Amino acid sequence: MRDFQSPGRSAVFAQNGLCATSHPLAAGAAIDVLKRGGNAMDAAIAGAVLLGICEPQMTGIGGDCFVLFSRGGSSDIHAVNGSGRAAAGASAAELRNQGKTTVPLRSAHAVTVPTAIETFCTLAETEGKLGLDALLAPAIHYAETGVPVAPRVAFDWANDADALQGPARDAYLFGGKPPKTGQVFRAPGQAEVLRRIARDGRDAFYTGEVADDMLATLQAAGGHHNAADFAAAQCDRVIPVSAHYKGVDLVEHPPNGQGATALLLLNILSHFDIAAMDPLGAERAHIEAEAAKLAYDARNRFLADADYTTRLDHLLAPETAARLAALIDHKHAMAAPAALSEAVHKDTIYITVVDKDRMAVSLIYSIFHGFGSGLASEKFGILLQNRGAGFTLQEGHPNALAGGKRPMHTIIPGMLRQEGRVLMPFGVMGGAYQPNGHARFVSNLQDFGMEPQQAIDAPRSYSDANILKVERGYSDDTRQALRDMGHHVETPKTAIGGAQAITLRADGILEGASDPRKDGCALGY
Repeated sequence: MRDFQSPGRSAVFAQNGLCATSHPLAAGAAIDVLKRGGNAMDAAIAGAVLLGICEPQMTGIGGDCFVLFSRGGSSDIHAVNGSGRAAAGASAAELRNQGKTTVPLRSAHAVTVPTAIETFCTLAETEGKLGLDALLAPAIHYAETGVPVAPRVAFDWANDADALQGPARDAYLFGGKPPKTGQVFRAPGQAEVLRRIARDGRDAFYTGEVADDMLATLQAAGGHHNAADFAAAQCDRVIPVSAHYKGVDLVEHPPNGQGATALLLLNILSHFDIAAMDPLGAERAHIEAEAAKLAYDARNRFLADADYTTRLDHLLAPETAARLAALIDHKHAMAAPAALSEAVHKDTIYITVVDKDRMAVSLIYSIFHGFGSGLASEKFGILLQNRGAGFTLQEGHPNALAGGKRPMHTIIPGMLRQEGRVLMPFGVMGGAYQPNGHARFVSNLQDFGMEPQQAIDAPRSYSDANILKVERGYSDDTRQALRDMGHHVETPKTAIGGAQAITLRADGILEGASDPRKDGCALGY
């Protein structure tokens, strides 16, 4: 039980349904959908699309998503990959010939075909109950009438505003400046797009006037995108991958997602007695940082579009984790892994919903960097992701940019399963941090017996580009001990990630946890 005389938040308990996400309006909309007879998939889609209006710097209909879900009463976990592909005419050689060493973040070359809408439409039809018109109604309403900008959203908006260019500045700035907390943001162009999708389905987005609006922006910026690229957008059902850690199975998306990185990291940590360490001590932070360096180095070498990833079995093999664990020195930090030539990011949203029949949905949805590519379509103001910056330009690399290919993707929804029963849909936002965040969350639960809200609240550390980022919740003594081991320690200006989780307790009660690092909450009924 938490100390009620200290700042913090309680977990949320409910019997019929529960949602946890990063903005309260989206959580409320999801619960409204459940009360109207919708299921968890309906509620998650409704909440996710609304998050694109509540947190436009993080996500939107110009982005991608990944989904894990289990149907009520089933232990089977299904995965849907809603990530987009590069334009058929995209070429790493072309950019290398221009002298580029990476895909430019704020260029049309970084824009892959946004596939979240295709995924939402497909899942609403195959798994939902209420229909698209009902699910998109909350987002349409708030896009028209406006959303007061929340504190964390205003903080991120100001940090990322310089990315906006051309029509995007008119759509997402207020007199050329980012909004202050409480100012009302409206997106009438997106409301019209969502109305058309509600009426005519996915083709209203991927063909016709809406697609032409996006294509005009991309082609004017030098992109190779054409109408066929958009019309061909398709999500795929894939088989999840998993690893066991001290009584639970962590279930993740396979490549092109980076879920295998989280699994490898946990497999490495299983070779150490983490439970005997101080959860906020230097030893634990050090071992985790070293394991993450090794797991991320493997990711950088091998993970890519599923058709190009050939070493997945090697990454998940027990002997691979054992060999990597043996490389860790308990007292000294190793060098950081070779940097990715592609970009990593910190921005996304996550939503999880469980309904009265215990259908569980874990959904993550992003435009990659803050405000994505910074390019928005002129007529409708659709902000386009820059997920293609996740490709490398290195010739022969499995993750090299090529036409029709998916990039290595950082956003990963998670689920925990225990003794064959779905235990917990959860997600940890924070871009490249996400595999580390998944492993840290699972370790907090299993090694230290933390309750989910406590596990989310706990201070975080993360080794990133040779810097060990250590949140303010750690002691000065711990920071100094990490420096003595050879780590370059810094306190991050922005909190590391954000998380949400729902536990399907054995007594039939739902328990929701939501990260105070974000503006959101858990709500139930």
